Amino acid sequence: MEDGDTQTEYSGIAAEFARAKAVREKEEAQGLRASGRDAKASSKRKEVEFAAAHGLLVAFFMWICLLHVSGIYLFTSGFLLTKLVLDHKSSCDVPPVEIAGRYIGGTVEEGCWHPKTFDKAVVIIVDALRYDFTVPFRQTIPDENPHHFHNAIPVFYETATQQPNHAFLLPFIADPPTTTLQRLKGLTTGTLPTFIDAGSNFAGTAIDEDNLVAQLVNASKRVVHLGDDTWHALFPGYFEPNLTKAYDSFNVWDLHTVDNGVSEHLFPLLGSENQKKWDIIFGHYLGVDHAGHRYGPEHPAMTAKLRQMDGVFRRMIESIDDRTLLVVMGDHGMDSKGDHGGESDDEIQAALWMYSKKPIFGRSDPAFTEPPATAKERPVAQIDLVPTLALLLGLPIPFNNLGGPIEEAFVGTQGNNYENLARVNRLAASQVHRYMSEYAQVRNLDPTATASTAGLWTIANGMWRTTQQSPHTPPIMFRSPAASFNNYQKRTLAVCRDLWARFDRLAMLNGILVLAGALVVLVVYARGITGDRTDLTPILLVRSVSGTIAGGAAGAFAALSISEIPFTHATVFCSAVGGLFGVSSAFWLARRRLCSPLPNSLWSWVGVVFTVLLSIGFASNSFTIWEDEILLFFLSTFSMLMFASSLRLATPLDRTLGCYHSASFLVLSRLASLSRLCREEQMPYCRSTYYASANSSTSAAWQLIIPYLLTIFLPGVIATYYKGTRSYQNSIVPWLGLAFRVGLLISALFWTLDAADDADWLPWLPSTALKTIKVLLAQIVLAIAFAAGYSTYAWSAPFLSIQTRPAGAPADPADAGAHVVSAGGSSSIVVHGYANVHGSRYFLLPTLWALGCILLSKPMGGGALAILVWQILCLCEIVAVNHLQSSSVGPLVLALLGSFHFFKTGHQATLSSIQWEAAFIPLKTIRYPWSPLLVLLNTFAAQILCAIAVPAIVLWKQPPKRKALLGEVAKAMATHTLFYAVVGLATTVWAGWLRRHLMLYRIFSPRFMMGAVVLVVVEVVGVLVGVGGVRWSFLSVAEVFGW
Repeated sequence: MEDGDTQTEYSGIAAEFARAKAVREKEEAQGLRASGRDAKASSKRKEVEFAAAHGLLVAFFMWICLLHVSGIYLFTSGFLLTKLVLDHKSSCDVPPVEIAGRYIGGTVEEGCWHPKTFDKAVVIIVDALRYDFTVPFRQTIPDENPHHFHNAIPVFYETATQQPNHAFLLPFIADPPTTTLQRLKGLTTGTLPTFIDAGSNFAGTAIDEDNLVAQLVNASKRVVHLGDDTWHALFPGYFEPNLTKAYDSFNVWDLHTVDNGVSEHLFPLLGSENQKKWDIIFGHYLGVDHAGHRYGPEHPAMTAKLRQMDGVFRRMIESIDDRTLLVVMGDHGMDSKGDHGGESDDEIQAALWMYSKKPIFGRSDPAFTEPPATAKERPVAQIDLVPTLALLLGLPIPFNNLGGPIEEAFVGTQGNNYENLARVNRLAASQVHRYMSEYAQVRNLDPTATASTAGLWTIANGMWRTTQQSPHTPPIMFRSPAASFNNYQKRTLAVCRDLWARFDRLAMLNGILVLAGALVVLVVYARGITGDRTDLTPILLVRSVSGTIAGGAAGAFAALSISEIPFTHATVFCSAVGGLFGVSSAFWLARRRLCSPLPNSLWSWVGVVFTVLLSIGFASNSFTIWEDEILLFFLSTFSMLMFASSLRLATPLDRTLGCYHSASFLVLSRLASLSRLCREEQMPYCRSTYYASANSSTSAAWQLIIPYLLTIFLPGVIATYYKGTRSYQNSIVPWLGLAFRVGLLISALFWTLDAADDADWLPWLPSTALKTIKVLLAQIVLAIAFAAGYSTYAWSAPFLSIQTRPAGAPADPADAGAHVVSAGGSSSIVVHGYANVHGSRYFLLPTLWALGCILLSKPMGGGALAILVWQILCLCEIVAVNHLQSSSVGPLVLALLGSFHFFKTGHQATLSSIQWEAAFIPLKTIRYPWSPLLVLLNTFAAQILCAIAVPAIVLWKQPPKRKALLGEVAKAMATHTLFYAVVGLATTVWAGWLRRHLMLYRIFSPRFMMGAVVLVVVEVVGVLVGVGGVRWSFLSVAEVFGW
């Protein structure tokens, strides 16, 4: 028969099959759809059964996810504690100790506890103003040159050096976590943050405890705020509404709107005609911080921004009067890439500068006239600002404050007014003592907890009484009590750090028990059931949900009956335990279907050993730091083992395919390893390549080639795997050849314009127009990926083509993956793509998600994700030719692959590596919930793609009517989730066990938090997108081949 007679319509297939004189069983064996009323009713019934089984399966997986969320919540409630906040307020007329000398106090006009020095204050925060930005560059090694952030804002150093009685500059050390919201809490309350507060950095709640802003309002001061809108979340209703102007703080791509807005509104207020409208101005500039996030400190944009700030403060110096105190500070620093959130030196070392037109300040040592050369010399804690400002402005020190007055502000212009220094240190120490007494009483602290400070308090008061015995005590005699009160304050601060580092071990243990129970359920469901899992899912779901509801009710009743039991904790824990008992009873009923979950093959043991070794290694800080290299070793080992295994396959074709894809997998792993972002602890043994340099947050110019290479080669690479099984047919052709490629091209154009914006390659194009174009391009790509992509995926027929050929014609080698059916007479039918109908149809789903993820990752990250897609296809082929679809090795290696590429897309298990700018790739401003979702998609793109690809491991090269295929998908997804559950439990246990380790908050706690978030993200995406997406694929195949 000639090619022109080829039939391509599915109706033609049915007509040919109808002519065949074969029985119904033979037709089913050949994959034919049955005809007739009974067959249609049977097909409809099976479709309904499939839909019900699929829905129950999704629901059961979500119940397991709920178990994990419950365990994580219980553990974090005991691990990341919030301290007890006292609601006591300091009062102007109730000092913490009797005021010495002739000063009476008690009034805001004169000063509550101490004579006030200033009537007004302008307090400016330059977000992320690192201390070394403010001091001159000093060469420490030969041939070292200044960086872009050096010598660009000299105003602080110049005034402190040339006018020591008018200004001083000191290192200003932040308490981690170095996120803006937590720093603002410390700068206004004088208290220490707890680590759990980091999670609320972008959803701040009002500060209830006593604070500096509240004291200003209570004193009837008119307070104005300009800049970062985080202040309004913390202090709602405190600021003068007609003068205050808040700006969005999260748009890190915008360097100028906030800064220009603050200056535009600030300087008119400093004019003499507006002096009576305000008493205190809080200004918060964000440009330096945003320049760091977007470009890194080593970029001309940082130089320009610091020079702009230098001009702003020189103008501000000229604008204030003698009654006004000018304070400029950084709330935190930034690391070498411009990020922050952790506790590295660069992140905690901010700068503090105070200026007064009247001579007020001094130095106790002439050598202190010059500001410290580094932040290691003469640093002050950020909480010390609170008592300093309070006393200078004549306000009470906030009740919960733990800081001490800054010496330079009270030691006098000659540097020898130790009596004044002793008085303010005594007031601050007395307030700390009053706070600790109340805290110990409320917390029922053992007296031994504060025994070390009691002696210091007694000594300091004894020295003070000695100075009061004579009205003519020499000023030098006050030096010792001043130092003693300061020592008491610092020692009490250390005691509080220890108290607030205590953990609720019962809550932590409950969380670990729930996570361990959920792990057992996953192990049994994934590897301990024989036959089709979907048969057992209904009883498992009913019993687990019933147990959860009953347990939650019992926990709530117990908490309501016994007041000592926390309601939320009891309800969550008991519901989780009830659910575990319920699912255990279901397993007991089905015990004849249970088997040993231990691996029964070499390859299954390989996956298990990799998972266990990785989990054990998280007990070591050095192993955790170098996790990316460990994962590379595991993946390389796997590929070499599979290469050796492929050499033993029966047919030459399988041997060739197995060896080729194993070698490709190895080479691609090594290629991906060239993309790396080094964390501080890896230095100097690691060199970052993800950005232009170690001090940059922008891509190098040569990296712009990568998106264009993806446009040229990636669609073709994916198409090659489809062509290998003759599945490159129908909808996949325009999707890969046109839509997917166009999406990649537009993504490449987006990153080219982004680089042009960063480097100012298009000075004639306004930045607003450039941003609009970029946002439009990004939205087009996302529309192609998710609107066009999902439409294609939902409505596409299987990727098949039908060809008839003369009976007895020689077989075509290219028909190896085809299905040949005799039609009777002189012809036969060849169904191309038959052998991979499930895998080819489903894999369209990972490609559309890959397109979206590539857009949201920088060029180097997009290249890594493209390699990941290629490696997933290699893994599908390796598993298929070695007949390992039912083994655990495929889903587990896929999890290793996702974890490995997490690091290759420019991320680390640190808060500072989060690429917040991803929220603004398709948006101009923050939009909830889209902005957080975009950041999640950028951060966990690799794990998300691998979770979506799990069904492909099972479905690749599977014929249409394979029985219990949905159960195999469930088995694979449960096995994949099992990897993250083991890692999540391991990191949780090690974080709890090592809770006193020096590196807890730098290494172990961030890795625990990452493990918890990844577990939940993978479960939600894997179930709703992966398992949920299987439904469309199965229905599409069943439309042609039946059930």
